[in-house]
Amino acid sequence: MCAKPIRTTPGEVETTGHNWDGVEELNNPLPRWWVWVFYATIVWGLGYTVFYPAWPLIHGATPGVLGASTRADVAAEIQRFDAANAGIKAKLVAADLTAIGTDPELAQFARSAGAAVFRTNCTTCHGAGAAGVVGKGYPNLLDNDWLWGGGLEAIHTTITHGIRNTTDADARYTEMPKFGVDGLLEPAQIGAVVEHVLQISGARNVDATKAAAGATVFAENCVACHMEDGAGDPEQGAPRLTDAIWLYGGSREAINHTVTYARFGVMPNWGTRLSEAEIRAVAFYVHGLGGGE
Repeated sequence: MCAKPIRTTPGEVETTGHNWDGVEELNNPLPRWWVWVFYATIVWGLGYTVFYPAWPLIHGATPGVLGASTRADVAAEIQRFDAANAGIKAKLVAADLTAIGTDPELAQFARSAGAAVFRTNCTTCHGAGAAGVVGKGYPNLLDNDWLWGGGLEAIHTTITHGIRNTTDADARYTEMPKFGVDGLLEPAQIGAVVEHVLQISGARNVDATKAAAGATVFAENCVACHMEDGAGDPEQGAPRLTDAIWLYGGSREAINHTVTYARFGVMPNWGTRLSEAEIRAVAFYVHGLGGGE
C-alpha cells in the first residue's frame, strides 16, 4: 500500500511518503497539457486500429474500414513504372543484342536496368563490384577472362540457362575429371603437373625439374580442354591457365586440390526468374563492366 502524500510547509511540493535512505520521492503532478496529449494519443491509436490494418489474425490482419493496404500501394507503383517502361522494354527485347549499344536511349536504359537487376540478383556471388570471390569459384566480371565467352550473345546464354544446374536442359555443362580421386594420376604426377601449371601462369619459385615432367603429364591429360599452350577453351568452359586469374586460387595447394578433386561450380538458370528484358539488360550491363569481348 502506498503511503499518503505528506506536505510539511504551505507551497512546498508534497512527497509520496516514500523514503530511500533519506531520499524522498516528490509528488510533482504532470502538466495538464501533457496529460491531455497523452489521452489524445490513446484516442488516436484506437481510431487507427479501426480505420487501418492493425490487429493480426490467423490468416492476415484486420483490414480497417478504409481498406488501406501498403502492399497494394507498392504493387500499384510497380505497375505504374512497368507501364511507363513498357515501350522501351519491348524495344530492348526486339533489338539485336549487338545493336543495343548503338542506340543511346536504349543503351542508357539497359545499363541502368541491368545495374538494378545485378544488384538485386547477382551480388550475392559476384560481389557488389562484380569482382567475384577467389577461392569460392565466383568469377570476376571485370576482366577479360571468360569461361564460356564474353560476347553479348555468350553472356546472354550463360545468364539464361546457367551452368551445371539440374533445372535447365540447356545449361552449360562440362566436368573436370577427379584425377586424384579416380586414380587417373599418381600424387607425384599431380605434383608435377601443378608445377607446370604454375610455370605457364608466370608464377615464381617453380621447381623446374618437376615442371618439365609435368609438361608431359599435361600434354597427355589436359590439352583436350585447356589447349596445348594452356590458353583454355571458352566453348568448353575450360579456363585459361597462362595468367594469374584463378577461380579457386592460384597457390600450389589450391591447384593441387583442383587437379585431385576437381571443381563443380553451379550457376542457376535465370531464364525462369527474370524476364527477357531483364536478362538482356543485365547481360549488356555485365558486358560493359570492362571485360566484355
